[in-house]
Amino acid sequence: MNVQDKTVVITGGGQGLGRTMALSFAKSGANIALIDLNEALLQETVTLIEQQGVKAKYYIANVSVESEVESTFAQINSDFAGIDCLINNAGILRDGMFVKEKDGQVTKKMSLEQFQSVIDVNLTGVFLCGREAAVHMIEAGRKGVIINMSSIARGGNMGQTNYAASKAGVVAMTITWARELGRHGIRVGAIAPGVIRTAMTDAMKPEMRDRLEKMKPVGRLGEAEEIAHTAKYICENDFFTGRVVEIDGGLCM
Repeated sequence: MNVQDKTVVITGGGQGLGRTMALSFAKSGANIALIDLNEALLQETVTLIEQQGVKAKYYIANVSVESEVESTFAQINSDFAGIDCLINNAGILRDGMFVKEKDGQVTKKMSLEQFQSVIDVNLTGVFLCGREAAVHMIEAGRKGVIINMSSIARGGNMGQTNYAASKAGVVAMTITWARELGRHGIRVGAIAPGVIRTAMTDAMKPEMRDRLEKMKPVGRLGEAEEIAHTAKYICENDFFTGRVVEIDGGLCM
C-alpha cells in the first residue's frame, strides 16, 4: 500500500512512539487520525503533523470501552471518508511480581486490578480497535492494513505477568485476523520491539542504561524512528501478513 493520501489511525498517538509513527507516516503523505486520552498532547501532535501539509484530527477515547471505540471509529470513517490503516499502539505498564516472598511468607501479590488494567488496554483495546477498523474497511470494500504492537516480553518476562500475557495475546490475534481477513484484502502484522529509547529510559540511572545497551549485539537501545520505519514497511509491503517483526537489536537470538 502506498500511504500517500491514505488515512492512518494511530492509538496512543499523543506522545512517544505513537507521535513518532504519526509524523513518519505524515511525511510520506498520509492523513492521520489520532486516538488518546490526553487532549493537550494530542493537540501538540496534530500541530506537528499539519506542518507536513496533510490532514490530521484527534479523538479522545478510552480504547478499552466498546461504546467509545465504536463511536470514535465511525466518526473517523466519516471525517476521512474511509480508513486504510490502523496502528494499535496504545498500551500501559503495571509491572510487579506475581507473588513476593520473605522468610517463607508471601508479602505481596499482583492484584487483579493490576493484571486486568493492562489486559483491558493492551489486549481488549487492540481487539476493539482492530474489529472496528476491519468493519469499516470491509463495508467500504477497501483493502487495508492493521498493525498491532506486541513486545519481545510476549515470551515471558519477570515482573510482567500482565504485560507478557497481553502481548502474547496480541500476536495470537494478529495471526488469526490475518487468516480471517485476507479474503477481504486486509493484511495484519505485528511489531515486537525490544528496549526503545524513550523519556523513561533517558531517566534511568546511567549504569542501568549501560547494562541494557551491552546486552544487545548492536550495543545500543532502539530508536522510535526505527519502529516507525518498520510500521511503514509492513504497510507498504503487500506480501506481508500474519507475521511478527522483532526489532530488538538482536537481544532475542
